[in-house]
Amino acid sequence: MQRLATAAQEQTDAFRAAIHTTGDIEAALATITPDGTVEDVPVGGPRSGDELRRHLAEDVLPHLPDDLSFRRVTRTVDVRTLVDQRIVGFTHDRELPWLLPGIAPTHRRVEVLAISVVAFRHRTRGAVVESLISSYRTLWDHTGLRTRLGVS
Repeated sequence: MQRLATAAQEQTDAFRAAIHTTGDIEAALATITPDGTVEDVPVGGPRSGDELRRHLAEDVLPHLPDDLSFRRVTRTVDVRTLVDQRIVGFTHDRELPWLLPGIAPTHRRVEVLAISVVAFRHRTRGAVVESLISSYRTLWDHTGLRTRLGVS
């Protein structure tokens, strides 16, 4: 059981690193089941397959703030689900179609609460266990974010 929980954490961290650190869409998608979904609530999704690839390539990666930062508040994990509560900070210096579609940059620095709920599927082939993300849903404090940015 501990091995599955560890695998869940490793896959979640690999997905985030592929998006936020290396900008590697293929590495990010390699952590997700073929029918897996990614969703940012309340903004968009769920997206999977070719739509997820397009979303990451066009809406997310080119629009990540340079000073994007994450501070974990809590992490709870079992063999099927991982829940992270994080404070996400950035300067709103560009359009963010993945988070604030249609909102022009305010050039304000903000921090906002984001809670990610990640579900997994595990498959055993021989003695090897493969763990992949089947659903990655991030719930944003969108009201607090818009208030801090001074937009309605």
